[in-house]
Amino acid sequence: MTTLTSTIVGPGAVGGLIAAALSDAGHQVSLLARGTTLQAVREAGLRVRPADGGTERSFRLNAEDDAAAVGPQDFVIIALKAHALPSMAARLAPLIGPRTVIVSAMNGLPWWFLHGLDGAPEPRTLDAVDPGGAVSAALDPQRSIGCVVHLASAQVAPGVIQRVKANHLVIGSPHPSLAEPAAQLADDLQQGGFEVTRSDAIHREIWIKLWGNMNMNPISALTGSTLTQILDDPLSNQLAISMMEEASAIGRKLGLETGMTPAEREVITRKLGAFKTSMLQDFEAHREMEVGPILGVFPELGRKLGVSTPYCDAILGLLQQRATNPY
Repeated sequence: MTTLTSTIVGPGAVGGLIAAALSDAGHQVSLLARGTTLQAVREAGLRVRPADGGTERSFRLNAEDDAAAVGPQDFVIIALKAHALPSMAARLAPLIGPRTVIVSAMNGLPWWFLHGLDGAPEPRTLDAVDPGGAVSAALDPQRSIGCVVHLASAQVAPGVIQRVKANHLVIGSPHPSLAEPAAQLADDLQQGGFEVTRSDAIHREIWIKLWGNMNMNPISALTGSTLTQILDDPLSNQLAISMMEEASAIGRKLGLETGMTPAEREVITRKLGAFKTSMLQDFEAHREMEVGPILGVFPELGRKLGVSTPYCDAILGLLQQRATNPY
């Protein structure tokens, strides 16, 4: 049986765990990394620490900073911060062969999201995640599938990944032609230790996760507040609901129903407690925030679909200024 080849682009908190799982499942895994992460993995392997404090494992994997040194792959799993992909996409061309399946494992809407979706507006690109169609030109949406990540982990040092909680991935293809490789990847990730759900409605899975994040992430980054603080304040709570209602109106135009009300979603959010969102954590660490993939897509989709988004527009404007003036 031929060994499958997989390259992880961005072997950080999420990508590192996927790399370890696929290695355990028998894939020949390569990492596309740079800087201190590349050096650390070359010297000591990719190190994964379990959530229960058990024994750390080291995975000796091929690590490169140039895709040309790796060559065409069966799977290319992109686990970058989503805003980093547009400047990186063209450099991934050496990884892409005629049978390569490209997997998005990122926050927000992926560049391929409007493909395979009935009712999507033309052109099927979003500048918020695919400016000028540059990502789609490098990474064919027709060769792309989705991986929705429901877990918490952290890169505690270069090349060192700490599991925190949860262990769930949702895998699915927006195209029937990629159903078989999507199922193969799901099986292998499950064999490698993940809890994996196969989905025939991957657009909806991505939409539901983002719908729960597109309000709390930006509001927390603007205010410095935890989820609990936002929900406990009646004014910020209502703002969060209004943003979700605008997103729901866009979803209905696309045929994407969440199956719950904003109030029902807030019950789920409250279970996370006094939690700092990823966007707030990025802001406090002086890292670039994922503004476009998490929030910017909604006003853009609203304009394309004729849906008014005044609350999302206002928060997007403030968030862009906050990102420009971080201190």
